[in-house]
Amino acid sequence: MSEELNRIPISKVKRASKFVTTGVKVGANYVKAYGKAALKGTLDKDELDKENASDIYNSLSELKGSALKMAQLLSMDQNVLPKAYSDKFALAQYNAPPLSYPLVKKTFRENFGKNPDEIFDSFSKSASNAASMGQVHRAEKDGQTLAVKVQYPGVANSIKSDLKLAKPFALKLMKVKGSEVDPYMKEVEEKLLEEANYELELEQSLDFVSKCKHLPNLVFPNYFREHSSPQILTMSWLDGEPIGEWMKKEQSEENRNKLGQTLWDFYMFQMHKLKMMHADPHPGNFIVKDTRLGVIDFGCIKSIPEDFYSSYFELARHEVLNDSKRVDELFKKLEIIRSEDTDKDIKTVTTMFTNLIRLLSRPFNEYKFDFGNDEFFSEIYQMGELISKDPEMSRLQTRGSRHFIYFNRTFFGLYNILNALKAKVNTSTANDYLKLAS
Repeated sequence: MSEELNRIPISKVKRASKFVTTGVKVGANYVKAYGKAALKGTLDKDELDKENASDIYNSLSELKGSALKMAQLLSMDQNVLPKAYSDKFALAQYNAPPLSYPLVKKTFRENFGKNPDEIFDSFSKSASNAASMGQVHRAEKDGQTLAVKVQYPGVANSIKSDLKLAKPFALKLMKVKGSEVDPYMKEVEEKLLEEANYELELEQSLDFVSKCKHLPNLVFPNYFREHSSPQILTMSWLDGEPIGEWMKKEQSEENRNKLGQTLWDFYMFQMHKLKMMHADPHPGNFIVKDTRLGVIDFGCIKSIPEDFYSSYFELARHEVLNDSKRVDELFKKLEIIRSEDTDKDIKTVTTMFTNLIRLLSRPFNEYKFDFGNDEFFSEIYQMGELISKDPEMSRLQTRGSRHFIYFNRTFFGLYNILNALKAKVNTSTANDYLKLAS
């Protein structure tokens, strides 16, 4: 596949054809793998996963938009997919193939009636960063260095149809039934439609920055309304290094802990004070400069309903998990236990989710937590494997309020970054918030 995309399939027919072609490639990979297995006597599942992951990712990269965003979302929870898929799909976070400059100019003319060089003093023809929904170009205007995010053509108009086309792939990879994920797919659709609206992102960014700018060690871009539109968002350029690249280099324990604490306090303030959160915590959205944390993307903001918030965080307190009657009440409120469940189902679900919540909420119940402790994450992955391999638990795992999908995604993303940082974090702020919430 070319490093730079000259065209993106925009019509529903062309995008559907791309999914069909990908399905044919995946089918051919299975035929080839089972043919080899017949000769060798064993199926090389890892090789099959790698070939399928590569073919699917290449197709999603060409389609971009919601199709590629879905890969990004799946890659953030490495326990959902085989490793070959999560590794390949993680490229969607901040390393997707860029769009060609002629299409960038076309988007500018459609939004402003002008080419980029007629608006800015200078504009880089090559993208500095290409992700799932858009790419960023460096520009200069009146002595200021700017980051100009340009949305890919057809993104907003193709979200609903793309999700319908991508759904069979997701169901096969996640091994669940279609009816079980419909509420969650609807939630994803709503958030993707919001992310595709750069005018909404502009307002969300201005609002979020104004409410969080007092927090220590954080830095945010300035936003320029006059150079923004439904498909183009202009902000000041934040110098620094993407946190994913920063973490690969040797860093002092002090600096890692400082960034980890900044990230933790930032998210606790959002969730508990603002009742909304930056729900896309992947490395491509954070910049590091002089041990300060820059936040550069507010396209995915999740509002937290009060009834969901109170029930969710009440369960985060371990003493509540010891109260079986209260757990039963809260599980029903959060739709973890359903009216049609049998007594056997209720027992299995209650045990499974209580153990899972007790594990995931451990940082909330300690004064200081070492996210660099790989044993904690091994326990999470082992529990996920246990659930996926147990037919009874696997059958019952897809349930709960639709708000869980972005809420849990946020925590998995946050925990994964803190683990990569090897950060020791003072989590007492969470304990304080939980006491106030109760």
